[in-house]
This record gives sequence, C-alpha cells and structure tokens, in this order.
Amino acid sequence: MTLELFLQHFANGISLGSLYALIAIGYTMVYGILRLINFAHGDIFMMATYFAFFGVLTFNMPWYISFIVAIILTGLLGIGVEKAAYRPLRNSPKISILISAIGVSYLLENLSIVLFDGRPKPFPTPNIFADVINIGNISIQRLTFIIPVVTIILLFLLLFLVNNTKSGMAMRAVSKDQETAQLMGVDVNSTISFTFGIGSMLAAIGGLMWALKFPQIQPLMGVMPGLKCFIAAVIGGIGNIKGAVIGGFLLGIGEILLVAFLPSLSGYRDAFAFILLILILLFKPTGIMGEKIAEKV
Repeated sequence: MTLELFLQHFANGISLGSLYALIAIGYTMVYGILRLINFAHGDIFMMATYFAFFGVLTFNMPWYISFIVAIILTGLLGIGVEKAAYRPLRNSPKISILISAIGVSYLLENLSIVLFDGRPKPFPTPNIFADVINIGNISIQRLTFIIPVVTIILLFLLLFLVNNTKSGMAMRAVSKDQETAQLMGVDVNSTISFTFGIGSMLAAIGGLMWALKFPQIQPLMGVMPGLKCFIAAVIGGIGNIKGAVIGGFLLGIGEILLVAFLPSLSGYRDAFAFILLILILLFKPTGIMGEKIAEKV
C-alpha cells in the first residue's frame, strides 16, 4: 500500500471514528447519570435524519435551518422519551428500565416505517459538503475534514458545560449520588431531562453528518451504528466522555484500516467491532479510561 493510499484510508478512518465518538458521547452521558444503556439512542439518531429530510424537501427550508430545527426536535424527542419511558421506572429494577429502552427502540423503528415508509430515501447533500479536496494524489471529500473538527469542537464545549457550569455541576452530583444531590437542592428530574436532551442533540448532529457521509436514510439505519457507538463507549470506558471519544476514534480507524489492509475480510467489518468488544470485556472490563463503580445494595 502506498503512503498516499494509507493517508486517504486514515483520513476516512478519522472521519468515521469522529461520527462514532459523537454518538457514543450520548450513550456515556446517560449511563453516567442513570447507569442505564439507552438502546433507543441509535433510533433517536435516525429520527434526526428524517426531521432534516422533510424539513428540506417538504417544508422547503434552507438546509442549515432544517438541520437546526432537526437538532432541536431531536433534543425534545430525547427529553420526551426520558419522561415517558424511563422516569416512571426510575425506582424499578434495572431490568425493567432495560426492557423499556428496548421497547422504545422498536417503537421508534416501527413508527418510522409506518410514517416515513420503509424504503430508503436519498438524503439531500449540499455542495459545500460534497466538494472534493485534492492534496497531491489524495482526493478527500470536504466532509471528511469537517466531521472531526465538529466533533472536537463539540467535545470541548461539552467538557466546558460539565466542568464549568452549574448545570454541569448538577449533572456530576446526580451521577455520584441522586439522593444526596436531591437533599442538597439539585432538581434531579430536570438534570436528567437536560442530560437526555444534550445527548440526543449530539446524536442528532452525528446522525446528520452520517446522512451526509452516507446519503441514504431508512428506518433501521440507526441499529448498527447505535450498537457500534455503544461498543465505542465501552471500549473507552462507559461513563467517561473522553473515553467515549477515544473509543470512537479507535473503532472507526480500526474498521477502515482492516478493510484497507485485509480486503478479503471486508465482509467481517461489522464483526470486528464485536470481537474488539469481547477482547475489551475479557482483558479490561472497565474500558480504557473507565473506573470501577461499586453497585448500590
């Protein structure tokens, strides 16, 4: 493999890893607060693409207005899911909340099939993202550069929110001990809803960039990316924001380079993520940056 070809594949790996990282942050934020894996996260990611799709084609919005509206609606959807499906079960056994999360996932998928039709739809891609940049003999789509930049900017904004604001302080307090945080005056319900909203908006941004990179949307498009982003969060240490980003980059780069160096194994590209998950659980169950958390009795 020539250096130019390697750099092109590496750039694609960084781009894909950035998408995994951005969506994995939503998983890790919710887990950090509730110790809950929100398996509907991939389907919330899918809903954002449909919001943007119909905003552009049905309501004739400019793409940037449609994207903003889609992000806001997806954040509200995440808050609605938390209030309707998770809040009533907050004091129930964990298995009940897990079943509820799986139920919400199937509900969104099948509702999308009924409302939006199950056939794939071409996602409108503005020229600003579709243009190709030539660097020597390397041709890279402009979006490949935009995605990592957006991910890094959002990561720093999120870290600032969590570490330097009152809302972030409340999130950290609730993640440590909900009962004590409530006694100290923290509005636990609002904090959890806020976390779901932020996580869903990040999933929306990831979903929109995913649809721009792979411009075809359909109701089940969030299933495999959702699972892979969950794996990325586990690899990095679920509950740790920086770890989720590291896990996303490792998974994305690993997938692309696997196909590049071993094209005969391209059919096992999805299996690579699950093999990596098994290895992480066997040798470092807490992930790269995760910490052991004692279960409450």
